[in-house]
Amino acid sequence: MTKINVQKAEGKLGVLVVGLGAVSTTFMTGVLMVRKGLAKPVGSMTQYDKIRVGRGADKKYLHYNEIVSMPSLNDIVFGAWDVYPANAYESAINCEVLKEKDIEPVKDELVKIVPMKAAFDKNYAKRLDGNNVKDCKDRWDMVEQIREDIRKFKAETGASRLVVLWAASTEIYVPVDEKIHYHLADLEAAMKADDREHVAPSMCYAYAALKEGAPFIMGAPNTTVDIPAMWELAEQTKLPIAGKDFKTGQTLVKSGFSPILGTRCLGLSGWFSTNILGNRDGLVLDEPANFHTKEVSKLSTLETILKPDVQPDLYGHGNDEDTQYYHKVRINYYPPRNDNKEGWDNIDIFGWMGYPMQIKINFLCRDSILAAPLCLDLVLLSDLAHRAGRYGIQRFLSFFLKAPMHDYTQGEEAVNHLYQQYTMLKNEIRELGGYEADEEID
Repeated sequence: MTKINVQKAEGKLGVLVVGLGAVSTTFMTGVLMVRKGLAKPVGSMTQYDKIRVGRGADKKYLHYNEIVSMPSLNDIVFGAWDVYPANAYESAINCEVLKEKDIEPVKDELVKIVPMKAAFDKNYAKRLDGNNVKDCKDRWDMVEQIREDIRKFKAETGASRLVVLWAASTEIYVPVDEKIHYHLADLEAAMKADDREHVAPSMCYAYAALKEGAPFIMGAPNTTVDIPAMWELAEQTKLPIAGKDFKTGQTLVKSGFSPILGTRCLGLSGWFSTNILGNRDGLVLDEPANFHTKEVSKLSTLETILKPDVQPDLYGHGNDEDTQYYHKVRINYYPPRNDNKEGWDNIDIFGWMGYPMQIKINFLCRDSILAAPLCLDLVLLSDLAHRAGRYGIQRFLSFFLKAPMHDYTQGEEAVNHLYQQYTMLKNEIRELGGYEADEEID
């Protein structure tokens, strides 16, 4: 097998995060605490997971950094944009995800992470009301200002490589429009024409990142890099893109539990999912237009795992049209819970001779505690892909994402099955390490 030339992870890795809220400050604080030996990076695949390489007598189980060159956590330097001017320390305290005793030891470093002014359009997140916002003439000016921020950050920190990660709020839903979103020239023309309806602020961040040589990761369900125009730009700049929406709580459960029903050939009549959440994300999602964006990403999981056309007896009944099980997702803003999200899943299944049964799952999770290790893994693995010369959609990162990107223009279907996604991840690491990508997806 030909060994892929993966550049060594040398020098500093700049991590620029859009949004300095609960998720990103938990991510940053955790990395800084782990560096000091005061915390453990629990939940991070890149720090804990071991992958089998080789077979038979040659079989070994190795950490990712033993297979491929990976940056040390000491190599990471952080920067951010946010609509609120609070630095990372103030924001971490205000978000109340972590206890003060877990923030104070790295206060000096967090205080220095001061957010740059955000490229923001209130129409895309009506519930947010920050004043640390850029004054942009139009969408093209927005792009140029973000590009300048990226160049400045790189120069000031001496970072040799960059990754830009969106950990900000869910924007209102932007339907894909072939006239604007299918060709890069059309998207650029729309930016220059200040087409605010079709060009979301997140698209400006993604465009700027790719133009400045940084892989881009979309951690929300926004229509951002999952459009052909951005794929064209990623190909042109030879950069990796990944998205969308961190797979943290309920969808993680769904993508891992639904294969049990499929493998055991049990029927599904309906799956009702509801959530209560009280942080800034919950506040933004309380707006119907923003919730719709999230709903689309959450609803896409089951349908690619339990398929009515493949098993009509098991999955072809349940809703009004009687062609598929009923699938409903709800998110409710509930301030007392803050970041401690609760997800309920009520699953109506049936077995032998059609007899009904029920499954109830109640996941009392901490949103940012689950998202922080995903941020770390997505950043490190996107940087790895870049150093390996991989560009465009990084399908091997689907494991970390609710609505994995795929080329829908060619009828491609996203892989949402958690264990198939894990196989894709392992195979990519093996291949980049010069080993055989020896597992198949059935």
